[in-house]
Amino acid sequence: MLVAVRMPSATAGGWPPPNYADALTKCLLFYEGQRSGKLPPTQRLTWRKDSALTDGQEAGVDLVGGYYDAGDNVKFGFPMAFTGTLLAWSIIEFSAELGPELVHAHEALRWLTDYLLKATAQPNRIFVQVGDPYSDHNCWERPDDMDTPRPVYQVNQTHPGSEVAGETAAALAAASIVFRSSDPAYAATLLSRAQAVYDFGNTYQGSYNSLGNAVCPFYCDYNGYQDELVWGAAWLNRATSTTLYQSHIIHGIKQMKLEENGSDLEFGWDAKNAGNYLLLFLQHKVFTITVLEQ
Repeated sequence: MLVAVRMPSATAGGWPPPNYADALTKCLLFYEGQRSGKLPPTQRLTWRKDSALTDGQEAGVDLVGGYYDAGDNVKFGFPMAFTGTLLAWSIIEFSAELGPELVHAHEALRWLTDYLLKATAQPNRIFVQVGDPYSDHNCWERPDDMDTPRPVYQVNQTHPGSEVAGETAAALAAASIVFRSSDPAYAATLLSRAQAVYDFGNTYQGSYNSLGNAVCPFYCDYNGYQDELVWGAAWLNRATSTTLYQSHIIHGIKQMKLEENGSDLEFGWDAKNAGNYLLLFLQHKVFTITVLEQ
């Protein structure tokens, strides 16, 4: 739901006008504060140090990098991927307004997509989480000093996770649009991986809630995975400038259960309905109206 808010004026309220440029700078600095792994020379928050440099070793893979979650030291792949999709969408729509922060937005996004490429490097498998949430939540410490267990969780053909696959595909596809001009080879890699990840999630359908208390109650999927499959397909349509995924979108929307309490208007890491309709409308008004009427 869009809500109009009247901002206080410097004259009427005696407050200074809002400094949106400063707010944007601080938002992007927050990403740097949440970085996991070997920090780059461009790191501006110098009080942060390298951390979690052995992530993934337990499973024989390299899962170093990515972002920690909400001040914790766990890397939750589902909301992390959603963050990437929204960051990419913001850059796509508002790059001209980002000014000198555009370079930092690109860096923040690439830090995330580099990690998603690692997490999806094996066919029909996504590493969706690193870290034990219970031991982590019971131990308040800096990532630099972390000594809590770092178990690795995955979805695959026998334990699918269509919501994570759909969201990860969306993030990779949206990011491919962002990097298309500045790094076309990297963009092509992102798009190819997005297609493979989506195919996995669509072919082997099921919820990653099967991972049990590793993900629940922290980032359970509460409203099903069809909205994420539609979300991923919609971004792939946009990234490929085609309607190759149109049938997936139509099928997924038919499958989505729109709750009477208005959940079809929600938009967040677990509910993509409103975002789906807006994204599809922006891509093709006639197609969206046709889908919604079916």
